[in-house]
Amino acid sequence: MRDQQIISAELENLGYALVDIEREAGGLLRVTIENPDYERLITVEDCERVSHQLSYALPVENIPYERLEISSPGLDRPVKSAEDFVRFAGMEVDLKLRVAVGSRKNFRGVLQGLLSGDIHAPDAKFGLLFEGTDGAESQLEFSLAEVDKTRLVPVIDFKGRKS
Repeated sequence: MRDQQIISAELENLGYALVDIEREAGGLLRVTIENPDYERLITVEDCERVSHQLSYALPVENIPYERLEISSPGLDRPVKSAEDFVRFAGMEVDLKLRVAVGSRKNFRGVLQGLLSGDIHAPDAKFGLLFEGTDGAESQLEFSLAEVDKTRLVPVIDFKGRKS
């Protein structure tokens, strides 16, 4: 949590927003960033700028890492925060729950955004429309605490044909 707060503050000072932090084998620290206005894509120069800044800031803050990787969210962007679940309402996602609901943990469907409660309350409920095993449309209600991970389903348009 401390690492996330420090990295997030450094990114905000540079004009970026934190999407995700991942630690992998071999001491890899992967930081995923985006622009706060969401309209401008992340460039190699953006990643370079953040990498340069974090290369100095992380040792000062005693945040261990062997290798640092800065990246954009990509087409299969992770959906992490309550704001993300609202922002990406109407989009198709792959959602994995921590505990199975009806013998199922993995769902693909369309995010419905906030269904009830205050967006920042722990009991806030979000929705997902998905196709049930019987082929009928069903709705899953969940809180962020119940979610293991969620990613956007990539939509690629090859000259007018979506894939």
